[in-house]
Amino acid sequence: MLPDLLRWLHVLGAAVLFGTGAGIAFFMVMAHRTRDAALIAHVAGTVVVADTVFTATAVVLQPVTGVLLVQEVGWSLTEGWILLSLALYVLTGLFWLPVVAIQLRLRNLARAAAAAGVALPPAYHRLYRIWFACGFPAFLAVLAIFWLMLTRPLLG
Repeated sequence: MLPDLLRWLHVLGAAVLFGTGAGIAFFMVMAHRTRDAALIAHVAGTVVVADTVFTATAVVLQPVTGVLLVQEVGWSLTEGWILLSLALYVLTGLFWLPVVAIQLRLRNLARAAAAAGVALPPAYHRLYRIWFACGFPAFLAVLAIFWLMLTRPLLG
């Protein structure tokens, strides 16, 4: 019973991470395409809240449920697929942490532009390109983690 609960919590956490990440990316891209500073500021503000409430919570709970599941099922943390999953998880975090800071800056720059009634500044566009580029390796790493968790291939 406990392994099933832990597995369910772990999968649920993974779904929250993937779904929130994909949703945030979609809404930020769609808002950016409008070039409307007020709309971008609003969406970026919502994105920051979503990252704080959903993503950050899942980021903390995923390793906890993962370690408990490993212990309960009897796997070893040194199995290749687990080690690779953990490495990809850290890689994803290395891209996610700067993205959170960038989202805050994008929000603030858009708010300032909207309040002044001016176009988005070059700094906004530069940060947006970095934000956009960081999403691809993180997204691919999460997809790879899903594959590793489902297939548990023999590695190393």
